[in-house]
Amino acid sequence: MTPSSRPYLRGLCLGLGLGLLALVFLYWAGYLQKRQAAPSTAPVEKPAICWVSPTNPDFIRYQPGKDDKGQDLIPVYAKEGPIPPSAPAAKKERKVKYWVDPMDPRNISDKPGKAPCGMDMVPVYEEEGGEAAAPGTIAVDPNTLQSMGVRTGKVEVRELTRSIRAVGKVVYDERRLSQINTKVAGWVERLYVKATGDPIRKGQPLLNLYSPELVSAQREYLLALKNLKSLGKSPYAELGESAQRLLAASRQRLQYWDIGPAQIDALEKTGEVKKDLTLTSPVNGIVIKRLVTQGQYVMPGMPLMEVADLSTVWVEAEIYEYELPWVKVGEHAEMTLTYLPDETFHGKVQYIYPYLSGATRTAKVRLAFPNPKLRLKPDMFAQVTIKSPLPQAAVAVPSEAILDSGERQLVFVALGQGRFEPRPVKLGVEGDGGWRQVTEGLQGGEEVVTSAQFLLDSESRIREAAAKMLQAPKPTPGKEAAPVPGKEPAPAKPVAPPVHKH
Repeated sequence: MTPSSRPYLRGLCLGLGLGLLALVFLYWAGYLQKRQAAPSTAPVEKPAICWVSPTNPDFIRYQPGKDDKGQDLIPVYAKEGPIPPSAPAAKKERKVKYWVDPMDPRNISDKPGKAPCGMDMVPVYEEEGGEAAAPGTIAVDPNTLQSMGVRTGKVEVRELTRSIRAVGKVVYDERRLSQINTKVAGWVERLYVKATGDPIRKGQPLLNLYSPELVSAQREYLLALKNLKSLGKSPYAELGESAQRLLAASRQRLQYWDIGPAQIDALEKTGEVKKDLTLTSPVNGIVIKRLVTQGQYVMPGMPLMEVADLSTVWVEAEIYEYELPWVKVGEHAEMTLTYLPDETFHGKVQYIYPYLSGATRTAKVRLAFPNPKLRLKPDMFAQVTIKSPLPQAAVAVPSEAILDSGERQLVFVALGQGRFEPRPVKLGVEGDGGWRQVTEGLQGGEEVVTSAQFLLDSESRIREAAAKMLQAPKPTPGKEAAPVPGKEPAPAKPVAPPVHKH
């Protein structure tokens, strides 16, 4: 290569290099323009609308964090599905006030964790909304309610009945007891009823009694009768009337000594004085005591026999003091006997004795039962059932819903959304089927807690006590106000030294 050609070659190489650089620049500019015009395929981060607990879908927050069990919250995106029902922004987020031991409500913590018994601490939320809640109202998570075994029942307006069961004893009807005696002295010549337990009927002969007084009375009656016949036709009316009065007095004397009209009529017809006269039974019944024997001398007023009419018997039953409001005179009663287990006897409440037994603290109730076939025998024991309804329908709750401390009775009313209100009530009588009358405090249709109330009651007491402690007390004139928990006490104002006058 000649020295003269070197500049030419140098210029050619420089031109080729500049052209190559221009081509590379143009290619790169077109590539960038094409890339900007093409749609981007890089993943774009999607915004989350809320964060949800992995084990409790009702636990929703609007920023990342942890749930009440310490688990990381899972984000929920708009394109992943429907928004949970608890996600609308209009619904305010419930704030956990503190955590409590489910087995010991006195154990309270300000953060989640495990209780000494090994169970998870239960969150207690603050009241939702701005409405004023009743003192002691609490809110519990629905899942926690299920683990606690909380059940509820409806308050009903219903008819209450009470079946009172008691042990009774069959006794004689005291109104049907009779005692047979004599009004004259004499000797029992013949005894027709010789055994205790014999049935007798009214007018049946009981015994023949010889009495000198009866013999004299018969003779006086026959003389008065003869005198009336002789003076009855006298022209003097006064004599006839006197004879008539004498005969009536003699006849009445015999009647006072229990001489029947038939025996007096027989004495008038025959005109013969009998040595002994027959005493007849004035009642129907069974001889329960025979106190006389044949040949015995009896005195006036001496009891000869005791007779009981068993067509109706009494049953005396013992009921407890708290059952007295249910029992009324005239109510229906049923009775069964051991030796007749398949048969039920029906009677009525006849009388309630106005006193209690000091030993058993029970009241005696008298029942009346018909006994046409004499199958109900005195001194039998029986099972008595008295069914008593209330006169009108009453507001009633299940008995297990009531918490009775002795000084007050209350129930927990379910307000919905896991909130419960303790409400004092006034109770009435207790009916069958485990229902208790409520006279004040509840209305029909409300829902009350029927199980695990002791946990709710403990929590309610703690909450009410805490609310009272957090209330700022009103300062009393002349006294310093009590310090409020969580606040620093105000510094004391400097007191000016006293000025001494000389």
